[in-house]
Amino acid sequence: MGTKVKDRNKSFDFSIKDKDIVSLIRSTREGIGFDSFLSIAKNSSINMQEWSAILHFSERSMLRYKKEGKTFDPLQSEKIIQVALILQKGQEVFGDTAKFNNWLDTDNTALGKTKPKDLLDNSFGIQLIENELTKIEHGILS
Repeated sequence: MGTKVKDRNKSFDFSIKDKDIVSLIRSTREGIGFDSFLSIAKNSSINMQEWSAILHFSERSMLRYKKEGKTFDPLQSEKIIQVALILQKGQEVFGDTAKFNNWLDTDNTALGKTKPKDLLDNSFGIQLIENELTKIEHGILS
């Protein structure tokens, strides 16, 4: 199961399969268009203010990107894809979007008494969340 996002003439399929890694690298390098980002954002519980923090981008810049239909640079595109993959994995692990969203918004002892959502702003936090989701998937609760 992947998240398909159409961006003008491009179609992205964010999935965790190894064969898709090359297409994810290509998408990152080419940049994610604002329309694709918006599709991901709308299908998540992360609001624009939170996305701004995750991408280290001001809300004003986000509005400008939206207005001008800009493409995110490779670093921001990579972060968008990483978060999209975490959102996909979380929904698969929990099997219910509402339960996963609740988990994202609840302080977690295993994650240093931090809300998982608050760790999405850097690669170390994303890796920590992915590891925790893998533990949950295998029935290992901290």
